[in-house]
Amino acid sequence: MTRADIYLDNNATTPCDPRVLEAMLPFFGQVYGNPANGLHKQGRLAAQGVEEARERVASLLGAAPAEIVFTAGATESNNLAIQGIARAAARHGRRRIVTSAVEHKSVLLPCQKLAAEGFEVMVLPVDDRGIVSLDAAEQVINEDTALVSVQAANNEVGSLQPVAEISEIARQYGALIHCDAAQAVGKIPLDVHEWGVDLLSLSAHKLYGPKGIGALYVRGGPGALPLEPVYVGGGQERGIRPGTLNVPAIVGFGKACEIALGQVVQEAAYLTTLRDDFERDLLSRVETLRINGDRERRLPNTSSITFPGVDADALLLNVPHLMLGTGSACTSRTIEPSHVLQAMGISRQDASSTIRVSIGRFNTAEELAIAAESLAEAYYRLLQA
Repeated sequence: MTRADIYLDNNATTPCDPRVLEAMLPFFGQVYGNPANGLHKQGRLAAQGVEEARERVASLLGAAPAEIVFTAGATESNNLAIQGIARAAARHGRRRIVTSAVEHKSVLLPCQKLAAEGFEVMVLPVDDRGIVSLDAAEQVINEDTALVSVQAANNEVGSLQPVAEISEIARQYGALIHCDAAQAVGKIPLDVHEWGVDLLSLSAHKLYGPKGIGALYVRGGPGALPLEPVYVGGGQERGIRPGTLNVPAIVGFGKACEIALGQVVQEAAYLTTLRDDFERDLLSRVETLRINGDRERRLPNTSSITFPGVDADALLLNVPHLMLGTGSACTSRTIEPSHVLQAMGISRQDASSTIRVSIGRFNTAEELAIAAESLAEAYYRLLQA
């Protein structure tokens, strides 16, 4: 009998919530104006939809609507924050950028680009749980530091970073703090003021919204921070992110944030129960498995699991009804093992034997039970081959 497909790759992307799709539909046909044109009804209706969405995104973050800049996603937001702050700060002599070894490539690669241009990039190490070293942060953040960029939660192992503590260190030296929170927004409660961040990136498709839309939180709004646009064009988004706005996606983004705000605590508890039960079930079947990351301070939906002695790709090919990942979806097609796992001290061999299970809103306990049984059966089958 063919088993039904089970999607467990929600850190790569989430399915669009039906309520989000319903909110978007009118903006594909009934309301089709350009929100930059307020001289006619269609433009004003589109602009109203954008501003209502901006309010909803801001509410999820504990921010003001004027502090939200819409982008094409967290990758663009990260680039805008890192390159935009660095180039503006360089005019005042601050040329040090601090980040961590386990960041998403959309943070690490802009930092590498800046290093090639003469900026000093310092990479903070992490411990075996994937947590950034605060001692190292205190040693490298200084008066020359323009920006510290540290993620909220790791996309592969789920470990939560001490963002508020790092923000406090940065503030002592007048450095700005950026947080890539794409994996955390909608999964855990967060408040930009409690975390003390100056900039924060998020993406709609990580919280059951559409792909191709994201935002950058800018403390005080554009103009309050020395932030240069990455590219120029029209005056949209107060000149920080030019280009005609993707109104249907923005409206969907706002709806996804509204839904998340109303149920983030309850949903986190539900996902934690599913994850913990799944891990117990799997470990009862295969005692030699290892769960990576911080077992307590991590995303409620994420399990990084090492299956010693087998190749992760081969394992996934043996469970075709399970849709899983071996790490970041943005880098999973590279031949190198996960840079995150290696930064945590995991060997290349074990990193190549590691999968990621990321549970979502629409998963059930029955699906996770099937997944545990299927993975254990496939693992033993591969060991005996």
